[in-house]
Amino acid sequence: MELSVVVSTLNDREQLLSCLDALSERTPQSTEVIVVNGPSSDGTTGVVRERSDVDVLVEISERNPNVSRNAGLGVATGDAVAFLDGEYTVEPSWYESIERSLGAESDVVTGPITGEKPLGRDPHATRTVAGRRVQPFDAGNVAFDRTVLSALDGFDEYLETGGARDCAHRVAGLGFDTEWTAEMAARSEFGADGGTPEPDWGEAYRSLSYRLAKNYGVRPTLLARTGLRALRDGISGARRVVAGDVTPTDWFSDGLAVVRNAVGGLHDGLRARYTDRSARRNPNGLSVRHDRAVRMYDRR
Repeated sequence: MELSVVVSTLNDREQLLSCLDALSERTPQSTEVIVVNGPSSDGTTGVVRERSDVDVLVEISERNPNVSRNAGLGVATGDAVAFLDGEYTVEPSWYESIERSLGAESDVVTGPITGEKPLGRDPHATRTVAGRRVQPFDAGNVAFDRTVLSALDGFDEYLETGGARDCAHRVAGLGFDTEWTAEMAARSEFGADGGTPEPDWGEAYRSLSYRLAKNYGVRPTLLARTGLRALRDGISGARRVVAGDVTPTDWFSDGLAVVRNAVGGLHDGLRARYTDRSARRNPNGLSVRHDRAVRMYDRR
């Protein structure tokens, strides 16, 4: 197996150095390491260019993580491609688990990210959506057989959040299998103080409605699922208002953002479904553009 690892980073230089150190120590020397940076302002470019264990450094100008992943995929040469966030460090069994799973004819393999705050649900439980069994994964720790990525045309760059969820639905729609294995573990030390950022509710619901409309069309059950989720989040927000954690004005503004963006995402998702009627459902993928990189340093 010839493995390429695409490491996406944005203003997390210290975590990135730990990530690269672990890759250097725990993967074969033949592993191709590609760092996609940008647009960082913390000196990441300089420290990465000094490292002999990074084969390619790609500088981009957009903050969209799916643009970053596609930019790395576009220069990767391995017959297997792993995606890793720069704030994660791989465990000693990480490479061997990828080699074993993809060698046993799995199409996609993923594993846990330890050290993160628990989500309150089983992170590797499959979900059934419109009769399709979907294995979710975190795009910060996942590996693909190259043929799968070619069939998917990479990630959908319309999405700023939820790109991994969309990709998981498309993987299932194309009939590929995703294996979850505990041995393919990465560790996150980021956010160990327990702090969590406030969610962008508008962007979250734009992503959700876009993904569902693009992959499944307009179905009453999916619209009901989105509405019930919005209702639960609204009730949770109302409780935070009562507790004094947020103001009524902020809660109302979030509600308007949810409605506006859900409608916008639904419209754009249906347009995307019409634009790409193939099973891959990706009108904003790798092949659509060739101007992601603003600068590239290639040592190969």
